[in-house]
Amino acid sequence: MQIRLNGDPTTVPDGLNVASLLAHLSLRPERVAVERNRQVARRADWETTLLQPGDELEILTFVGGG
Repeated sequence: MQIRLNGDPTTVPDGLNVASLLAHLSLRPERVAVERNRQVARRADWETTLLQPGDELEILTFVGGG
């Protein structure tokens, strides 16, 4: 399935939800924020939010430091 991820066309397996997309990308869920189709995806909804062809996702990674 084709989605747009951080501005780039990306092919991902069918049937992913937001949580499984993060696992597919090897991202730690506690260190990211996700926007889907220009709306913040609530963490509580990641398991039930199925991705659709053409979805636009922005994934922001939190980086600590000083």
